[in-house]
Amino acid sequence: MTPRVIGSAAALLIGNELLSGKVHEANLVELARTLRALGIQLSRAVMVFDDIDVIAQETRSLAQSHDIVFTSGGVGPTHDDVTIEGISKGFGVKAVVDEKLKRLLSDAYGDKLTDGHLRMALKPEGALLMEGSDVKWPTIVYENVWILPGVPEIFRMKLAVVREHLRGQEPFFSRAVFTNLDEATLKPLLDAIVSEHPRVDVGSYPKWFDESYKTKVTFDSRKEDRVEAALNAFVALLPPEAGARVE
Repeated sequence: MTPRVIGSAAALLIGNELLSGKVHEANLVELARTLRALGIQLSRAVMVFDDIDVIAQETRSLAQSHDIVFTSGGVGPTHDDVTIEGISKGFGVKAVVDEKLKRLLSDAYGDKLTDGHLRMALKPEGALLMEGSDVKWPTIVYENVWILPGVPEIFRMKLAVVREHLRGQEPFFSRAVFTNLDEATLKPLLDAIVSEHPRVDVGSYPKWFDESYKTKVTFDSRKEDRVEAALNAFVALLPPEAGARVE
């Protein structure tokens, strides 16, 4: 199957436990790294409570403004797992039991299968089940919304399906320079590079308690030659005491 080409992506992170700080959110960084490697721009992330109306509103809004949306969380067997209902409401369809998911659950739990387990067979009516060659459990996709679990270990596993089915329009190229200078000292140099290379995303990241460097400067673009030009121009401006290390 030819991967679908995607431009912009958004993430909707769902769960009271995330906003209360009871659980450390770990999925966004994994999603961002995966999409970046595929050449897909993750341009927005939203975190919401387990509230059907809020999930409906945010999903609909993100789906309208981005090529693809990834949700994380709220697809388990308990009372606060309402993501499927929220997405269904957002698109004006019913949440229904998928027979294939039901069979998979029955095979997995056997006589121990409960009504709670069967909640994990729900999908928005008309949703597809996206298969992966190395992932047994299918991923529910409704229109341009990929519905992913919140458990980090399972979320990371599902990203294999994302890598199999999606691609960006162009890859990203990235280089970095590590210096012994602080950001205030680097500012005039960075201003000059940003002005001269407007199509390169320049980032500056200080490190307070690392003896190996004080500031990391990154250069990102869809074009490798632009990255190299900006990086080389920046390095040429650095004084000897900068101790520049290029990666």
